[in-house]
Amino acid sequence: MEALRFQVVGEAFKKKALDVKAPSERPYEYFGKKVFSREKMYKYLPKDVYEKMIDVIDNGARLDRAVADAVAAGMKQWAIENGVTHYTHWFQPLTEGTAEKHDSFIEHDGKGGMVEEFTGKLLVQQEPDASSFPSGGIRSTFEARGYSAWDPTSPVFIIDDTLCIPTVFISYSGEALDYKAPLLRALHAVNVAATDVCHYFDPTVKKVTSNLGWEQEYFLVDEGLYAARPDLLLTGRTLMGHDSAKNQQMDDHYFGAIPERVQAFMKNLEIEALELGIPCKTRHNEVAPNQFELAPIFEETNLAVDHNMLLMSVMKKVARKHGFRVLLHEKPFAGINGSGKHNNWSLSTDNGILLHAPGKSAEQNLRFATFIVETLMGVYKHNGLLKASIMSATNAHRLGANEAPPAIVSSFLGKQVSELLDHIEKADKDFLTMTGKQGLKMDIPEIPELLIDNTDRNRTSPFAFTGNRFEFRAVGSEANCASAMIALNSAVAEALVDFKKRVDARIPEFTEKLKGTEHSATFHAIIDVLREDIKTCKPIRFDGNGYSDEWVAEAEKRGLDVEKSCPKIFERYLDKASIDMFESLGVMTKKELEARNEVKWETYTKKIQIEARVLGDLSMNHIIPVATNYQSQLLKNVENMTLVFGTERAETLSGRNIKLIEEIAERTTAIEKGVEELVEARKKANKIDEEHKKAIAYHDTVEPKLDSIRYEIDKLELIVDDALWPLPKYRELLFIR
Repeated sequence: MEALRFQVVGEAFKKKALDVKAPSERPYEYFGKKVFSREKMYKYLPKDVYEKMIDVIDNGARLDRAVADAVAAGMKQWAIENGVTHYTHWFQPLTEGTAEKHDSFIEHDGKGGMVEEFTGKLLVQQEPDASSFPSGGIRSTFEARGYSAWDPTSPVFIIDDTLCIPTVFISYSGEALDYKAPLLRALHAVNVAATDVCHYFDPTVKKVTSNLGWEQEYFLVDEGLYAARPDLLLTGRTLMGHDSAKNQQMDDHYFGAIPERVQAFMKNLEIEALELGIPCKTRHNEVAPNQFELAPIFEETNLAVDHNMLLMSVMKKVARKHGFRVLLHEKPFAGINGSGKHNNWSLSTDNGILLHAPGKSAEQNLRFATFIVETLMGVYKHNGLLKASIMSATNAHRLGANEAPPAIVSSFLGKQVSELLDHIEKADKDFLTMTGKQGLKMDIPEIPELLIDNTDRNRTSPFAFTGNRFEFRAVGSEANCASAMIALNSAVAEALVDFKKRVDARIPEFTEKLKGTEHSATFHAIIDVLREDIKTCKPIRFDGNGYSDEWVAEAEKRGLDVEKSCPKIFERYLDKASIDMFESLGVMTKKELEARNEVKWETYTKKIQIEARVLGDLSMNHIIPVATNYQSQLLKNVENMTLVFGTERAETLSGRNIKLIEEIAERTTAIEKGVEELVEARKKANKIDEEHKKAIAYHDTVEPKLDSIRYEIDKLELIVDDALWPLPKYRELLFIR
């Protein structure tokens, strides 16, 4: 009854939520309305300033103070016309969220009044308190100075009455304290490395862009029911709850008709997202009940990351207007699908070529094979690091079940691409017998013609090729995509740098052998190096069932990282190979990596610590009192039956109640013992000073006790009077009314 009473709270939102008015324009007309886009820059900036800004955005030109002042003036004019009174540097600290400090435009005018000012200095740089954000020891409490610096490649936007300026966040001594700074460095590294390799095939290529299309999965729950679940409120997931008799087993929710309340929420969300320049494309029901997905059109990776972080914030705000709460936890409910954020990643050139897409000529397919193989080389060499980049206390619950990929990084290529790589590897190695033509029409027997959409899909593959891109499926729904994109783009950049170095070293050798053109020798050198790399990275290729026990054993034989402990997986960031890669590419220093790992271990510990405290409280103050209350009612019933029918007859008539009384006693005793052990394990782990060892202790000694306590509570849920049970059950949480 209590759960149903809370359900009524959400009813008040239904009428209001369903009455969503869309703008009178078509979506393309209000797209980017709240963004200081190129179109707005052209309108509000002097022509010479506009051209300099475009050079800064497209080519990385230096932004001088005079240009910054002119840009700030134009931004202020546009912002004021849109009702803006404040501005903020919007950044992404290591909290997995975003941060902002609002300042108004007003300043003293020196005459006792106020004026609205916004200069280039205020646009370009601010000083948030760096000691109050996670820094892994880089910033102490008494070392508060940090800097946020404008990222001109990500457009400024408006939220309510505030001008939001995307920025990086660094410490006083220069170390990155956020996700954006190392992401921008990784994107620069892959641009340089990929452009150099592209010149083998097309010398006119000037730039290679990393592209990202994320697929945001999420759950919606009624706000009234959410408020009645302290575990959802404080941890983002249900720490207890027996399966609903019906959940996703009928497959009737996936791609089904969107519930009316949810449709209204989605409509409202899309309007706000499109106005902010987030190119929403797809919406649908996901597999689990109350689970949904939103996906945008692909964008440049840095902008896509910003848009995803912004969207998650907007989702939460819009959901509350509709009487919902958004759950972004990777596994809010046991026994059904969790939520991921599949990262569809690709590389493209400034002249519109997708480097992971097959072509129509042998040479184009050689380029395709080159970027496929070198991507696999990066993923193979750093498979443990890539797993660490997506791992968290929350995502660990999701991986390896209900269509989520396993915690072993491998790559599915599909039959045709696998056969292509096998063909290149096994082809005749006598290059001198190859008949090559001059120019771009060179015949390359090793490279057959390929077709677009040349692969099936494998839902158990963490890193699957899907036709013209790779889908990194292991990323969690509440994660910052930048973490995975930093690791992936860096790994591929390193592989491409090494590839070019080896190809360049062999070109003179083949020039001499072939007695022909340098162009012909280059392609022979490329194929020669590709053959080596295809053999080297073969262990990362796996097209089978990633859930099978056989695959775990096979992966270990192949030398892939099969570690399951979250704190130990984070250690891959500090492997020599990882440090060497990040430092050689200028993405992160060893000091920055060590600091980030301190943050990761501390965050892991705190999340498990909070869950343990919440479960202990719910067990002792909610579940056991209710169970013993029901037990007392049963005892009273047995006592009354004995008075009426006598002991022997009462035992027969009250047999079920007696069994329930015994079961409640056994299970409440087990819960009490489990909570005592949980508290002791926490106390012991908390005495450990080193964050790494403390996180391991929480994983090994605290977290397992959560499951054992939950088991007993979930059994009690099945036998305690439904009218007494204090928390909304899965059957109420998972079905929107």
